[in-house]
Amino acid sequence: MKARSIVILILVTLLLLPQLAAAAFKLPTPEKFTLKNGITVYYLKSTETPLISLRLMLRGAGSAQEPADLEGVANMTATLLLKGTSKMSADAIAEAIGFLGARLNFSCSDESAGLGIDTLSEHFPKLLDIAADALMNPAFKEDEFAKERKTRLDALKSVKDNPGAAVRYYFSKVYYGTHPLGHLSSGSEASLQKMAVADVAAYYNKFYGPAKAVTAVVGNVDKAKLIEWLNGSLGKWRGAANVPASALPVLPKPKGIKLVLIDKPDATQAYWMLGASGFAMGDPIYPKVTVMNTLFGGRFTSWLSTELRIKRGLTYGASSNFQTYTSGGTFIASSYTKNDKIGEMLQLVFDLLKKARAEGFGAEEVESARNYIQGQFPPTLETNASKAGTYARLAFYNLGFDYYDKYMDGVAKTTVAEAKAAAQILPEKDFVLVVVGKSAEIKDQLAKFGTWTEKKITDPGF
Repeated sequence: MKARSIVILILVTLLLLPQLAAAAFKLPTPEKFTLKNGITVYYLKSTETPLISLRLMLRGAGSAQEPADLEGVANMTATLLLKGTSKMSADAIAEAIGFLGARLNFSCSDESAGLGIDTLSEHFPKLLDIAADALMNPAFKEDEFAKERKTRLDALKSVKDNPGAAVRYYFSKVYYGTHPLGHLSSGSEASLQKMAVADVAAYYNKFYGPAKAVTAVVGNVDKAKLIEWLNGSLGKWRGAANVPASALPVLPKPKGIKLVLIDKPDATQAYWMLGASGFAMGDPIYPKVTVMNTLFGGRFTSWLSTELRIKRGLTYGASSNFQTYTSGGTFIASSYTKNDKIGEMLQLVFDLLKKARAEGFGAEEVESARNYIQGQFPPTLETNASKAGTYARLAFYNLGFDYYDKYMDGVAKTTVAEAKAAAQILPEKDFVLVVVGKSAEIKDQLAKFGTWTEKKITDPGF
C-alpha cells in the first residue's frame, strides 16, 4: 500500500507540474535608470552564475526604414559595425572577442537594429568598450563592404538550389509585395549591385543614435558598478541628434486567393508556404490563439504534424505559427512532400483548416495545449540572455513587464469555446499560397485549387 501511495503521489505531482509552473511563473520587474546620454537601461541583478547579458534595441534602424531600391542596407550596416573601426581592424575585433570566450554581435530586424553581449562578468567592461567603439567609430571600409556584398550575392545564387530556402524568399516577396517586410534582409541581387559603402555610411549617420535606444542588462553585477561601466562606454555615444521614428506601415491583408507556382525542373519534392492575415503585437487574442495554434500546428503532436507526418507519412515536418508586428501580423503554415503527393497534402491542409474553424477542439485537447504551454514557456525565460532580450523587447514595444504574466494567465483560462473562436482567424478565402517544385509533375495536381501564376526559378530575383 505504501508503494502504491508513493506511485499515486508521483503521478499526481507530474500531472500538476504545468499548473504549478504557471502559478509560480512571474517575470521579475527590472530596475530602470538612464545614462548620461539618454539611453534607458533596465537592470536585474542575478548572482546564480558569474555571467552578464546585455541587449540593446535601436528604434528606427531596422529594415522598415530602408529605401526599397536599397533593400538589405539596414542589415549590411549592422553587419559591418564589427568589420573594423577607426581603432581596431575586423580581425582584431574578432580576435579580442574570441580570446574572451564571449559573444558580441550586432543584428537587424524589421523594426530595429540590436546589440547583444553575453560574457563572464569579469570581461563585461572590455566587451562594452568594443561595442561602444563599433557604435561610435565604424570604419565602413571599402574592402570589408566588397567582401560582405560578394558573400551575399553568392548566397542569393545558392538559395535557388535549395527549394526549402527558396520558398521562404518567394513567399516573402509574393505576400508582402512592396511592404518593407518584403525586403530581403540580405538584400537582392539588384540592390546589392547598386549599393555602395557610402549608402551604408549614410544609413548609419541617419538612423543610428542613442536617442531612441533601449537597453537591458541581466547578470552578476552591482547597479552602481554597472552604471559606471555603461556611462564610460555606451554613455559616451552621441550619434544622430534626431533619429527618425520607426513607423512600420500597416501589413497587407490578402483579398481573395493568390496562388504562385515556382517551377524548379530538378526538384524531387514540392515545398509550400501558406500565409494569411494575423493579429498585431499586444492584441488580447494572443494567449487564446497560442492555445489554438499549439493544437493546429504548433507542436509535434499538432493536427498538421499528426495528419501529414504520423498518419500519412507525407513529410518529416509540418507546422504553423503567427508572426506579430506593431501594425499587424501574419499566419504562416508550411511543409513539403514528394512531387506526386503535393495535391493530397494541400487538400488535407485545407480540410484541417476548415475543420478547426467549424468544429474547434475537444476539451481534452484544449487542456493538453494549456498544460503544454504552461510547462514549456517558463523555462524559455530562465537565462540571463533570455531575460535581457525579453526586457528589451517589452520596453521597446511598450508592452509592460507584466505582459507575460498576463499571457500565462490568459493561457490557463482559455476555454474550449475561446479556442474555437480563435480558430476563426485561420484562413478560408483570403490567403497567399506559394509552391516551389517541378511544374511538369505537380501542375495538374494543383489545378483544382485555382488559377496559378507560374514563374521559373531561373528568372532574375524572387
